[in-house]
Amino acid sequence: MTPSVRRWLCLAAIAGFAGFYLWGLQGLPGFGRYPGPYGNIIASHAVEQAHATGVVSAVNFDYRGFDTLGEEFILFIAATGVATVLRRLRGERRGVPVDQVGGREQTGTSDAVRVMAVLLVGPMVLYGWYLTSHAQTSPAGGFQGGVVLASAVVLVYLAGQFQAFRRITPVGLLETAEAVGAGSFVAVGLSALAYGLAYLTNILPLGHQPGAVDSSGTIALISFFVGVEVSAAFAMMVAELLEQALVIRETGT
Repeated sequence: MTPSVRRWLCLAAIAGFAGFYLWGLQGLPGFGRYPGPYGNIIASHAVEQAHATGVVSAVNFDYRGFDTLGEEFILFIAATGVATVLRRLRGERRGVPVDQVGGREQTGTSDAVRVMAVLLVGPMVLYGWYLTSHAQTSPAGGFQGGVVLASAVVLVYLAGQFQAFRRITPVGLLETAEAVGAGSFVAVGLSALAYGLAYLTNILPLGHQPGAVDSSGTIALISFFVGVEVSAAFAMMVAELLEQALVIRETGT
């Protein structure tokens, strides 16, 4: 198949998908005018049934937890794919360090960026931990908290050097954390089967007070595991991209 034929087939496929996409949009209601009862029913019963005042988290990690499991594994596969491709491209070759990449001088991080990064690392770790562990009490969750935690790790790189970043993000640890986070989500669902219940049924005590830290049963637990997986996945992708940039700099290619 010639490049020209592949190009036309690609354009035809894009046009077909675009047509289906626009056709599907025609049947959607206007923004803020959803006619279905699902949202109203959830808002009316979520606090009583799940003891979670973060109703969005109740939907994500309880009512439609199976869908969220699929979304988590999309990120898991994406991070694994990025790491696999970049490691394959890097190979084993290392060269003599050079001071230019693509003919451009490499400038160091400014003092202003370093100072701000140092000041923000602690608060971002704290905030990321709060978001990950308080999905049941507020508009939070493991996805948001995981991204914030990974961003705190990136700030370490901005505040220092790549070697400092590398020391706090060992590849083996990141891979293990990502696998444990994703696998634990699956394990929480499987534990319900041991009681003869449906997969991902909330089987832990809900607590006495809705919205408390110890409330909502498995919602808080799943959110925590999602936060572990998301933070490890993003940190691993950043680490692999920086490692690739380092190899390009060292080999000068």
